[in-house]
Amino acid sequence: MSPRPERTPHAHPGTTPAPENTRGPGRRAVLGAALGAGVLGAGVLGATGSGGASAAQPNPAGRPADARRGAAETKAAFLGTFGAGIVSCTYDTATGALTQTGSFTEVTDPTFLALGPSGDVLYAIDGAGPEGAVRAFGVGEDGALTPLGSARSTGGAGVTHLSVHPGGGHLLSANYEAGSVAVHPLGDDGAPGERTALVQHEGSGPDPRQEGPHAHQVVTDPEGAWVFAVDLGTDRVYTYKLDTGSGALEPVSEAASEPGAGPRHLVFHPTEPYAYVANELDSTVTAYAYDAATGKLTPGESWPTLPDGEDPGDRNYPAEVVVSADGKYLYLSNRGHESVAWFAVEDGGAKLAIAGTVPCGGSWPRHISLSPSGGVLFSGNEKGNNVGVFTVDKESGEPTASGDPFATASTGCVLPT
Repeated sequence: MSPRPERTPHAHPGTTPAPENTRGPGRRAVLGAALGAGVLGAGVLGATGSGGASAAQPNPAGRPADARRGAAETKAAFLGTFGAGIVSCTYDTATGALTQTGSFTEVTDPTFLALGPSGDVLYAIDGAGPEGAVRAFGVGEDGALTPLGSARSTGGAGVTHLSVHPGGGHLLSANYEAGSVAVHPLGDDGAPGERTALVQHEGSGPDPRQEGPHAHQVVTDPEGAWVFAVDLGTDRVYTYKLDTGSGALEPVSEAASEPGAGPRHLVFHPTEPYAYVANELDSTVTAYAYDAATGKLTPGESWPTLPDGEDPGDRNYPAEVVVSADGKYLYLSNRGHESVAWFAVEDGGAKLAIAGTVPCGGSWPRHISLSPSGGVLFSGNEKGNNVGVFTVDKESGEPTASGDPFATASTGCVLPT
């Protein structure tokens, strides 16, 4: 299947409540621990596979890997693609080098992925029908994926994002075309059940792409107290309260961006009361003050996503935004400029200062992600059919290209474990 073209210019594209999931450790916790430790079985760990230029390299000196690379591990990563299903990989935690180990092609355009809290259930969006759907897969010790339950409708067209509530009991999804967000309960095995909530956004904006609501992302704060939906079409970030008993979403508040900004994705600072929103249509990133007691976001200062004097080309469309685990640096992908920008986080999280950009290694960096250690950054380059791989200097925050990009299908999401 050929990759589905994006709309112009781009298709679509957690006070902490009691934990929802009170299930015992069992298989999910055991496998999650294995994934977290990089223990995926000898067959995967020893693979060199069809990884292209970024595959694991031989050791001509015959030295142990830990002596050469500072006790680097090999861990699992999953790529969500347009047209090629879910691609399973391993990556070197020191260099980021990716090696493909398998694929699951019986899912249509799984361009966004998320892991459950235990790490052994993978969730994907599925664009096979007129309405979007969500799917769940068990992750085996060898990285193989096994479907869990059936696909569940998200109740609207153009599903583009999903996330798992930190309690582990609910799956959240965003329908871009329909401008709505949905909730599905998760069973004991992690499989989604029938939808328990569907909230429709209303409104529009001044840009031609804002003719109606376009929900682009749905996430929680780090503690899972509130749910946030970012809507490109209405220039709004909506706050909801999730009833973890019934699975209903209750509207709480709305935060308006600058008209025509087109907010796309949001990330919370790990320790300070701020969130940062990448604005797709005006090429800015905005800091929002966050009140954890009420869930209210208040927009503050915005900054261009390119340094002064850098040419954005015909036009630049920011996509993904992530923050380092220590909260010192923010990273953002620029489609059009074809780069990853990094910012220093200043003034207790209230301000950003752009430090520079680095070429993404391909074209149209739809998604970027940091490895759990923070030492590796990946750029999923949708139009480049590859993944840019970078090591990250923990002191300066600077990403540096690590080998050649990993050749693969049109990529919408890179999920390292």
